[in-house]
Amino acid sequence: MASFTPRRSSPSRAMASRFVKRWLPRQSQGQEGVDPNTDQIIPIPQIDSFLNLDSKEGLQNTSVEVGEEKVEPGSGTSADDSSSALGDDDPAIRDIPSNVRRIVSFKDDPTLPTLTFRYFVLTLLFVIPGAFLSQMSHYRTNYAPYSIFFVQICSNYLGQWMAALLPAVQVNIPFTGLGFNLNPGPFSVKEHVLITISAASGATYNLAFMPVSMASLFFNETINPAIAIFFMWSVVITGYSFAAISRQFLLYDPQYPWFQALCQTALFETQKNQRERPSPTSRKQMYVFFAVLGAVILWQFFPEYVFPMLGSLAFLCWVAPRNATANFIGAGFGGMGFTNLSLDWANVSSLGNNGSLFLTPYWTQVLIFMAFVVNCWILIPWAKWGNLSSYKHGLMSNHVLMANGTQYPLTELLTPQSTLNETAYAELGPLYLGTQVLWGMFFDYASYTSAVAWVGLFAYPTIKATFIKIRGRNKSSKGESINYQYNDQLNILMRAYKEVPVWWYIALFSTSFVAITSMVASGHLYIPYWTYLIALATGAIMVTPLGWLYALSNYQLPIGTTNELLYGLMINSVSGHKNPTGATIYSSIAGDAWYRAQVMLQDQKIGHYMHIPPRATFFSQVFGASIGIPIDYAVVRWVISTKRDYLTGAATDPSHQWTGQTVISSLSLSVQYVLVGPRRLFQEPLFHVLPYGFLAGLLAPVIVFLLHRTFPSSKLKFHLWNTTIFFSSLANFYGNISSGYLSQFIGSFVVMYWAFRYRYKLWARYNYILAAAFDAGFNFNMLLIFLFFGSGKVTPMPNWWGNDATSSERCFALE
Repeated sequence: MASFTPRRSSPSRAMASRFVKRWLPRQSQGQEGVDPNTDQIIPIPQIDSFLNLDSKEGLQNTSVEVGEEKVEPGSGTSADDSSSALGDDDPAIRDIPSNVRRIVSFKDDPTLPTLTFRYFVLTLLFVIPGAFLSQMSHYRTNYAPYSIFFVQICSNYLGQWMAALLPAVQVNIPFTGLGFNLNPGPFSVKEHVLITISAASGATYNLAFMPVSMASLFFNETINPAIAIFFMWSVVITGYSFAAISRQFLLYDPQYPWFQALCQTALFETQKNQRERPSPTSRKQMYVFFAVLGAVILWQFFPEYVFPMLGSLAFLCWVAPRNATANFIGAGFGGMGFTNLSLDWANVSSLGNNGSLFLTPYWTQVLIFMAFVVNCWILIPWAKWGNLSSYKHGLMSNHVLMANGTQYPLTELLTPQSTLNETAYAELGPLYLGTQVLWGMFFDYASYTSAVAWVGLFAYPTIKATFIKIRGRNKSSKGESINYQYNDQLNILMRAYKEVPVWWYIALFSTSFVAITSMVASGHLYIPYWTYLIALATGAIMVTPLGWLYALSNYQLPIGTTNELLYGLMINSVSGHKNPTGATIYSSIAGDAWYRAQVMLQDQKIGHYMHIPPRATFFSQVFGASIGIPIDYAVVRWVISTKRDYLTGAATDPSHQWTGQTVISSLSLSVQYVLVGPRRLFQEPLFHVLPYGFLAGLLAPVIVFLLHRTFPSSKLKFHLWNTTIFFSSLANFYGNISSGYLSQFIGSFVVMYWAFRYRYKLWARYNYILAAAFDAGFNFNMLLIFLFFGSGKVTPMPNWWGNDATSSERCFALE
């Protein structure tokens, strides 16, 4: 992950969802390649499917459709040149994507130390402050990012320092017969990877903070500390145990690249090269990394603090700063963002839920940009100046509104018993939403069902082939791991290590299941027990489709809105259990299961690329999470006890930082779905069409699938018309920020199309290093800005021409 704390979405992004998929004819895992002229509906990773291969051999020799460039598998940035000794048709590398071949090492030393004294010390050192900062940020307007690259960079040097300083003393643990050496030798790459994986698992916020906070702040109910901590732990562990469902499909198959994991692997390999076998190439890579890192840190002070105008260059506002129409069309903050550019990496890199433009395949970024164009440049003007909707208020507002366009006082709908105040509801009238939020909800629902339909149609052959391999492994009398079912070099190297037995995952799940069952049965978690079972079932069903999507496209599909909708439908069909906190309990279980499973699988893929013993990787993930969760809870209690009045709105924070906007937004959604209820909402004329989004999501992939089957060789490449990505991107709320999308698209064209196609060697050597440097630089800068200007007394930048008090974009007539 580029950051332990997912980028903060606006409250409206709870209405948004996203999805990405990617597929292309994939060769089989056997000895025979796939005939590129046949119509194989099998998804495989690809960087740029808008390009054509020079020859059939291009498709057979690489699982990445790379365009017309001459790719040379085997030469790359990895720690060794072992791949150069293997031919393109060698089964050891034939199925490995070319961009992966150029990064990973095909040699391994199983004797390298892993879970050492240094590992435990550095893990504690990085997890504790990371969990504190990440959790605290979710109550503040300005957040303090804690980047995974910060850990990856600093732990490298601290590990080497400890290896040089500590004595090689054997320490025996009394009464156990066990012991460890303080300094078992040079700091190893495996220690380095495991420290970073533990930090990724523990130095992050916990989604279950939401019900703990909401119950205390708005309903004056303090969840017992032991129950709260065990619930927070159980939610995470449920997600980790769900990883067992998908790892057989998504982890071992070499054709799933997991782009964020590949980015971190590139940096790991470069650091290892420089540490163990410095070469001109590794030195140049590190020089480039630190030069770009420093440049980004310094540059980001301008758009983020000194010169905010750089964050949204609204050219139409420059031409007509007092023209309301021109301002609305050109503004990137509260407008359509037409021809708007951004030089702020925050806007350029975190759009559309697809992560860095250096990592996301070009075809995915094209779909995201197309959705932005439809949303902001077609639908918004149609709604504003046309007849798209009869409700004209709050077009680009994410608040729940009244009939006259004023903000709906949702808290007045609550009775002291946490039920709907029918009298207040009758007086205030039905709920209204801005048109952009409405179509966002429609496409959000569509993306959810589209994700399932797309996987069923396009991924079935791959899933079936994996099932065959799993059955073959189970029938083996030798007790072989699934690594023996794949013949690529990465799996061959991993055969040297014991696999994580399935019962470990079962034990994790059983522990969390018993814990949450006890909490629900004792009435501490606000939800009926049967809804907990449904939350587990929906989480288990969605793990593989969403993980498959993320592994191939670097695109995450948020499902929080749909989860709360499902809970609202269920809870309004029975009596009782109307406390809005229950919706966040349900969403924590159903949503965090997918998120934590994805985190675990992504980091296990890093372990796979770096040849880390699977059991050591598993331990490092559980250990990191177990350290971070008590810290998360301690931060929750500290913030609630010291900032309660600010968070509830009883008092105004002079710094305007402790707003609790994430918790308040969640309360609004919970009241909307639990108290008012989906049935009552959907009976209103304004909401009539929304449920049909689920139907649209089911039908659209079928239409695309039929087009592809009918015209398999079409230049239109129907298999790339990923409806889930498109719907999810349409569901994104652009009312707060529509700046950066054009800049991102231009950047992706240069990096993921032009450079990948015409400067492939240069691209392969530096692309992932640059991705790490840009993200690390941005997060370092945000941390510095937080520490210098926002952690204590907030120090605003004085107003000047580039930081106008009225409008930093100089769109002075924008309403």
